[in-house]
Amino acid sequence: MKKTYKCEVDCANCAAKMEEAVKKIEGVTDARVNFMTQKFMLEADDAVYAEVLEKAVKACKKVEPDCEIEV
Repeated sequence: MKKTYKCEVDCANCAAKMEEAVKKIEGVTDARVNFMTQKFMLEADDAVYAEVLEKAVKACKKVEPDCEIEV
């Protein structure tokens, strides 16, 4: 499953760090955080998508505590 969410990120460097952190999560097929469009794309297996999304949001918050991902 592949979904895109609105994501408020403060800088391109933070977006890159968030993307890198999410890609390390088990079950993630692909992830993109785009600072310019303020979008977060997550691709993962359907069976574990909800669990992976929750971990991805937590990983993003570790990098940038005030980021907002509209799930």
